[in-house]
Amino acid sequence: MITYILFVIGFVILVKGADFIVDGGSAMGLRLKISSLIIGLTVVALGTSAPELMVTLFASASASEASQLVIGNIIGSNIANILLVLGVASLIFPIVVRRDVIWVQIPLSLLAVMTLGVIASDSILDNEAVSILTRSDGIILLLFFTVFLYYTIAQVRRQRSSFYTDVAAEQDVETQTVQYSWLKIINLITLGLLGLFFGGRWIVDGAIRLSQDLNWDQSFVGLTIVAVGTSLPELATSVVAAFKKNADIAVGNIVGSNIVNVFFILGVGAVIKPIPFDAHNYPALFVAVLSSLVLFAAMFTGPKHHLLVRPTGIVFLVLYALFIGYSVIAA
Repeated sequence: MITYILFVIGFVILVKGADFIVDGGSAMGLRLKISSLIIGLTVVALGTSAPELMVTLFASASASEASQLVIGNIIGSNIANILLVLGVASLIFPIVVRRDVIWVQIPLSLLAVMTLGVIASDSILDNEAVSILTRSDGIILLLFFTVFLYYTIAQVRRQRSSFYTDVAAEQDVETQTVQYSWLKIINLITLGLLGLFFGGRWIVDGAIRLSQDLNWDQSFVGLTIVAVGTSLPELATSVVAAFKKNADIAVGNIVGSNIVNVFFILGVGAVIKPIPFDAHNYPALFVAVLSSLVLFAAMFTGPKHHLLVRPTGIVFLVLYALFIGYSVIAA
């Protein structure tokens, strides 16, 4: 019972820890006179993906039985980010999507899950007995992430030197970040790291115990319960952005998080310890690819292109409900 209580509490302090990291890191960046755009690309993007990272680190460092929790969490989070989070956000307010997000970031998120599909298909492509994400696979994913990070920072620099830089948005982000003292910044980051550490550990322990007691597969727990829990920061960020009619944050946060999840977080996990990829994860991987394709196709359908409208959000949520239903039946 204590394990299950800590499992629930772990989600709360994990999300709050990520929030503290974002607040403290943003305030530190402003004190060091770092652009809020760069802060958003680094601190905010990695902060909202911190729950997935901590679950991956603890699962990779624990017994081999938790390896499928890593795969399930990453794939499930990517599916939840698109179908659940963007579905809810577009119900609140129609979301306009920029051209560079449509033609660069969404295809990159699709490339990420397709790359995962290729490197996790040893049994299909090479007739191996099992499919494993090896350390060399992890290094390849991290190299992809390095290229993505380099491109993103270069793009921001071009935008800042361009006539079309959105100065108003820049100032809006600046004014929303409080100028904390160095002591408060250190306290926020310290509390955030502690929250991530204990929250991640309790979630992994609880997920393992839950799967053992109820005879549930690790992948199922990762795809559903843990994936939704670790996607709470993205959900909160995108919902707030939708209420504020800030489409760049609502969509960019989700697509960027999906890229970070595969290229960085799964890359780190594979480098720490090779991760077996069970065959029953392929349907979920197919749904992750399909989700990115549906998001891309949604940009060119309906009365207005480059817009996520409420009917699209309803379709996303229905697809997510179908996915959850299938996962329950398959488990």
